[in-house]
Amino acid sequence: MFRPKKNDILIENIDKYFNLIDSSLLVFKDGVRNYLYSSTEGFNDNLQNMSQRETEATMLRREIENALYTQTALVRSRGDIMRLLEKLGHIVNILSDSLLQFEIENPFVPTELNNDFVKLTEFATLAVESALPAAKAYFREPEVIADKISRVYFYKKETKKYAQAIKRKVFHEMMNLKLSEKFHLRYFALHIENLSDAAEEAADQLSVMAIKRTF
Repeated sequence: MFRPKKNDILIENIDKYFNLIDSSLLVFKDGVRNYLYSSTEGFNDNLQNMSQRETEATMLRREIENALYTQTALVRSRGDIMRLLEKLGHIVNILSDSLLQFEIENPFVPTELNNDFVKLTEFATLAVESALPAAKAYFREPEVIADKISRVYFYKKETKKYAQAIKRKVFHEMMNLKLSEKFHLRYFALHIENLSDAAEEAADQLSVMAIKRTF
């Protein structure tokens, strides 16, 4: 299906795209931590780095999609690959938008919730991190996709449980907070949780693609 000499550049760019998403996850995690612990300079650097990565990811994705139309060997899988790229691109958008919303809305996060939000971010990004090796495997070892995406579903469930625990803690235990502050915290917990939902969608797409490769 994939002839190395003809598709080297395309596959290399796809790998770069996946690696760009991976590095964006690191920036996002660092950004959330810097916001929570009031490292303004570090957080501003994270915002700038994320914006650059989002722009680079958009340009690279367009280059990949254009190249897909010239690769006759990929005609049967072209649509699936483009849908996968679209879903992974949505993840980059979530990362960038969520970090930007921290800067714009400046939510008040009680210090006793800092560790909870750090852990929630860790679970959500792990869901995405687990999807990337599965995406790479599609082009080289499609037979291992099923094993790799099982981690995505595991971290998706863990993220949901942890997000619910934060919301329950905010609404049931933190009586000193205003209702508006509670709603704000719930909103940002949901923003982070959305990452794992997007990872699950990518994993679902990969499952379909893996099944098609067997026929």
